[in-house]
Amino acid sequence: MDIAGYKIIVTGGASGMGAATVRTYVAAGATVVSMDVSENAGIAVVEAANADNADGEGSASFMTVDISDKASVDLAFDAAVLKMGGLDAVAHPAAIQRAGDAQSVTVDDWDLMFAVDVRGTMLVNQAAYRHMAPQKHGSIINFGSISGLRSEPVAPAYSAAKGAVHSWTRTAAGAWGKDGIRVNAILPAIATPMYDVAIGRLDEAGRTAHFWQNEQSIAMGQQYGDADRDLGPVMIFLASEASRFISGQLLPVDGGQASVR
Repeated sequence: MDIAGYKIIVTGGASGMGAATVRTYVAAGATVVSMDVSENAGIAVVEAANADNADGEGSASFMTVDISDKASVDLAFDAAVLKMGGLDAVAHPAAIQRAGDAQSVTVDDWDLMFAVDVRGTMLVNQAAYRHMAPQKHGSIINFGSISGLRSEPVAPAYSAAKGAVHSWTRTAAGAWGKDGIRVNAILPAIATPMYDVAIGRLDEAGRTAHFWQNEQSIAMGQQYGDADRDLGPVMIFLASEASRFISGQLLPVDGGQASVR
């Protein structure tokens, strides 16, 4: 589980699970390029991570990217790999979420969800593959969700998008294994700002239903996990050679909420 000296790109690094992943990798001695559409917040995260690790080997820098746009992704990845001198792993937490219901979800919300969460995953993975394949080595860590495994009455577009991410992850793993590239997906139940915003959009009945479908079903304490303490070590494991024989898997990090069969 040693990633000291690794060269890693993290998307969605400006907040939530992406920011925690940046902090975790820097503390473990990796060179990290954090990417996000939110420049000011992203810069603040890498500055804090560097300050906390001033005496360590790891470091982080920031680049702006729109993961739904191929030109933006390719340009950012090319620049990041040139800056770091290689690419060992890509962590891809970047995503958006929209509430709604099946009978009234809008075309705009549906298209936006798939543009960012699904097309964004494909573009980020393809850019990673382009740089990893020649070296016959690399780990790609996508982010799925329990929402992609079950019905989601209050988040139909998000559920469909995450289901697509799961399918893509298995397909990419099968296609790229011969090139020494592993592709897995985390299914997290982690408290993040995006989660808080999504809950805030629900009415009282929606919040009650959400509790019984989510927090109540978490075996280990009926509450969402902490991104640094509960997710961070898993991100190191999947980036490192400790997981060298694991690929194409959906890995819940959710306190026992989901069961993947």
